Amino acid sequence: MSDNRKHIAKEFTWDLTTIFATDELWEKELASLSSALDDAKQCEGHLLDSSHQLLIVTEAQLDLMRRIEKVYVYASMKNDQDTTVAKYQEFQAKATAIFAKFNETFAFYEPEFMTLDMSDYERFLSEEEKLKDYAHYFDKLLKQRDHILSQVEEELLAASSEIFESPAETFAILDNADIVFPMVKDEEGNDVQLSHGNYISLVESKNREVRKSVYKALYSVYEQYQHTYAKTLQTNVKVHNLNAKLRKYKTARAAALAQNHIPETVFDTLVKAVHKHLPLLHRYIKLRKEILGLEDLRMYDLYTPLSKTDMSISYEDALKKSEEVLAILGKDYSERVKRAFSERWIDVYENKGKRSGAYSGGSYDTNAFMLLNWQDNLDNFYTLVHETGHSLHSVFTRENQPYVYGDYSIFLAEIASTTNENILTEKLLEEVTDDHTRFAILNHYLDGFRGTVFRQTQFAEFEAAIHKADQDGEVLTSEFLNTLYADLNEKYYGLSKEDNPEIQYEWARIPHFYYNFYVYQYATGFAAASFLANKIVHGTQTDKENYLNYLKAGNSDYALNVIKKAGVDMTTTDYLDEAFKVFEERLDAFEELVKKGIR
Repeated sequence: MSDNRKHIAKEFTWDLTTIFATDELWEKELASLSSALDDAKQCEGHLLDSSHQLLIVTEAQLDLMRRIEKVYVYASMKNDQDTTVAKYQEFQAKATAIFAKFNETFAFYEPEFMTLDMSDYERFLSEEEKLKDYAHYFDKLLKQRDHILSQVEEELLAASSEIFESPAETFAILDNADIVFPMVKDEEGNDVQLSHGNYISLVESKNREVRKSVYKALYSVYEQYQHTYAKTLQTNVKVHNLNAKLRKYKTARAAALAQNHIPETVFDTLVKAVHKHLPLLHRYIKLRKEILGLEDLRMYDLYTPLSKTDMSISYEDALKKSEEVLAILGKDYSERVKRAFSERWIDVYENKGKRSGAYSGGSYDTNAFMLLNWQDNLDNFYTLVHETGHSLHSVFTRENQPYVYGDYSIFLAEIASTTNENILTEKLLEEVTDDHTRFAILNHYLDGFRGTVFRQTQFAEFEAAIHKADQDGEVLTSEFLNTLYADLNEKYYGLSKEDNPEIQYEWARIPHFYYNFYVYQYATGFAAASFLANKIVHGTQTDKENYLNYLKAGNSDYALNVIKKAGVDMTTTDYLDEAFKVFEERLDAFEELVKKGIR
């Protein structure tokens, strides 16, 4: 363990020895993979020699990817736990390189497969029974036929993949390892080192001077480095747009959504629905201003809890309550939650150099690990339940699907995690006996909805706008990005950009802008989850079984079909209308408590 992690008790760290017992074994597997990839080059030009050959090469490709994913997970998680350790920076770079080598080695696969006409394809399936196991996998490839390039072009793109990843990697190193934030005062007047890990808890302070100074301190750094951040983001956008152009998509957004076979109308429907309901957000912001007794509400006032009830919760208590709440999903689900919580799947506490935020990770042959930066508050409790949702989705998928379908699309991922959050809210509101605690829970829900449905849609709109601007020949300077972001923020929150000058730099600190149209799925996922949680808590046993079947489905069907079987049709506005209806009902209940003088 690095010096930065020596103070953390073993039980609060994840056990990566379950992936590779030692670094030496990891290096041995890396060398073995490199050699196996060299051998695999002989498959080039022979994919369609026979139906049996198609099976052999397909399974060889999948087997090597399965092993590489395990290698990558170990390296990336070792690096994430302390990004200052040079050894694991190197491991991460080597893991990225082996991915690139894999892509280069098998660059022939898709172009060769696409030369297969449908009559030969049907003949192959009838000749080789085992090929039928891959029918959906092949069908997805065939749907991409118009966007697969020649073999030479695919090889060039594969060989360039490491370069294409560099903007995101540069951002990650700059933001997590190199940037140093100023010292600030906490509520007790103590000097503390501001970090990604403690920023949220500090900006949630009930002392307005604390949250104001912390907010200004954070954004002073982003203002200082705005040109560097702009350059990394601009380059990343150019990568997305170039890939889309080369693959004959009209836009980067179309290319990104096509990976999960999601029609662009799902994105447009979301933005339209959110715009329609912005008056609800403005109503909530106005209410927040009233509760805080402020004449001049600022962006740094949006994060402080409005409740006077202390909703602090320890990590140990959060584990216990999570198990209790998630028991509604049945015995099989509960047993796996217990394993996740007791077998060191979770890296709990912040340390110097540790990657900020939280995530669920792992591969088909590893535990579904979770990274947290735990603070004793309600928000972190929800984060634990959220990441547990991701991890349990992974567990059920891997247990019930072969490797080829043993993952799930990003589009579906955010539904499992936020369904857990919504179940937690439903259960807490059901159990609460006093108005003050009810006020605190409603406050958390409304802030969560604001932060997930409204805020992530704002991010999605910004992301679409910068990709379009670059495509239209606009240079994404920091000035351009600042202006665009400030205007969008004013539209969403109704708070003037002149009164909130720091918010123009917020785009610089959002890692998700490097994830290629990921963020809209937080919003669609939360809305779908709101719909599903209501069914799970108040519906029938069949509703629960349908939900568990969705968790087990993985990539065995198209994403929209998988979630439709759980009861959500995401091509319509019904699930969004239902989510905004719940938000409005809870906003009404919140307003009633405010009228009663509850805080």
